[in-house]
Amino acid sequence: MSLKSPDLNLLPIAVALYDELSVSRAARLLGMSQPAVSKALRRLRETFDDPLFVRSPRGIVPTPRAHAIVRAARPHLHHLQEDLLKGERFDPAASTRPFSLAVSDVAEMAFFPSIVEHFRAHSPKCLLNTVSVPDSQLAQGLETGDIDLAAGYFPALALRHFRQRRLSRHGFACLMRAGHPLWKSRLTVSAFLAAEHVVIHGEGRSLDVLERFIERRKMRRKIAVYTSHVLSAPFIVMESNLIATLPFAVVTRFASLTSQVVAALPPFDIQYDLKLHWHRRFDNDPRSLWLREQLAAVFKDHKWLAPPSGPAPFLEP
Repeated sequence: MSLKSPDLNLLPIAVALYDELSVSRAARLLGMSQPAVSKALRRLRETFDDPLFVRSPRGIVPTPRAHAIVRAARPHLHHLQEDLLKGERFDPAASTRPFSLAVSDVAEMAFFPSIVEHFRAHSPKCLLNTVSVPDSQLAQGLETGDIDLAAGYFPALALRHFRQRRLSRHGFACLMRAGHPLWKSRLTVSAFLAAEHVVIHGEGRSLDVLERFIERRKMRRKIAVYTSHVLSAPFIVMESNLIATLPFAVVTRFASLTSQVVAALPPFDIQYDLKLHWHRRFDNDPRSLWLREQLAAVFKDHKWLAPPSGPAPFLEP
């Protein structure tokens, strides 16, 4: 086989195409334009005298030659990246580069104050910026680095190109007015179903976990109010006998702000994982590593509602 002298700058592009199996996704991963990646692919084909990637109904698939090239190139690129980063440091006290975090409205209200306090102490010159974007934009933002991390419940990021780190298990609690006639530390099934409810919809992914559970169990709540804003819940609850079932941290946040509302555990134990999510491009980036460790520390030290002391009548299968 006649082989031209390869341009080593093209090898990361070959690996990205191999991993993404899409010119457009590889371009986003590399921070390049789609035409530039297409041009690089033409040069790769000329260099190796092989199509390397061919079209299929589901995108592009690598040829045997592409498999061999990537198998040979990947470990060298990985070692090169590690060597380049060995001498790189991130100084949180001196850095002024902003941190961009994707969190839901519910999560921002529940635990972002603790994040602010921690980061003001450890990286006081770095602006903290939170964003709330659709899942498709979130994935792209994490790939490009426009968003540093996603923290919370993001099931749509369970993809092979994204890393995740579990922060904690989280559940739900009921927000009620102080002196509510049905209040107990844990509500019974009959009390939960007898009460009238405020239901928040369109506010966050974690609340979808609750609604799916209730739908599967065919539990018939007496819903009196639908609202799109979780911040209205305590004001509605404190002046009525309505109750709102929300994530633990949201209920305890509200209960810590006023004695007019209290927390109660619901008659079921449903839990979900709060996680950190990032793109694998930033696995070894010192700044990303530092940021992940700090957020993990904040969640570890956060004071949640005390866990249930005994089994609930309904258990998540």
